[in-house]
Amino acid sequence: MKKIITSVNAPAPIGPYNQAVLSGNTLYMSGQIALDPKTGELKTNSIAAETEQVMKNLEAVLEAAGMTFDNVIKSSIFLKNMNDFSKVNAVYGSRFDEATAPARETVEVANLPKFVNVEISMIAVKQ
Repeated sequence: MKKIITSVNAPAPIGPYNQAVLSGNTLYMSGQIALDPKTGELKTNSIAAETEQVMKNLEAVLEAAGMTFDNVIKSSIFLKNMNDFSKVNAVYGSRFDEATAPARETVEVANLPKFVNVEISMIAVKQ
């Protein structure tokens, strides 16, 4: 059975999907971009600020499911420009202990929703 997870502290979906779906103990989180859930504005001043907002949005969804970044087992990072990798990685990496960090891929893409520079999705498991 699946349970829809939502948080008012993360942007509402802009299409036919949910912020996350909990199936058993596994949380499948939709990709987040740098939309500020309070203002609806994109935070794209810098790639670091953009990534910080993405991580805050992901954290809000994790919290709504009773989880933290410690529960994340897989991340997917989509970048518009691979030259931003080190800056994105620094912000992303600040949320994880390197020894127990989740599996991950990072791919460069032609474009992303609302023409942002980074989108991140995650899978988490409640132990």
